[in-house]
Amino acid sequence: QVRLVESGGGLVQPGGSLRLSCAASGRIFSINAMGWYRQAPGKERELVATITSGGNTNYADSMKGRFTISRDNGKNTVYLQMNSLKPEDTAVYYCNAELRGSRWERVRDYWGQGTQVTVSS
Repeated sequence: QVRLVESGGGLVQPGGSLRLSCAASGRIFSINAMGWYRQAPGKERELVATITSGGNTNYADSMKGRFTISRDNGKNTVYLQMNSLKPEDTAVYYCNAELRGSRWERVRDYWGQGTQVTVSS
């Protein structure tokens, strides 16, 4: 059983910052990419950023320069530092991990339950 648990969401004023964390636990052999996605009310889930086990990162264009993704492989944890937040960043943020539960299993996608980020004055 694998769990992804997000933390760090909340209410912040425009221009403020938040740091999200997501820890993966359970039966884990290896983790490939980890990432963050978000879903605003009435919209589809969209990519925020991803990071490979080697540290290569990819960002959605609207997040470049404001958000920074990082990970601690020893802790199976991924972070998202969000600066200069805007009201349009309001969404539920989901953590994703591509991982193997054992050396004999194929890579599967796992998702956290999401954490709410609200940017409002």
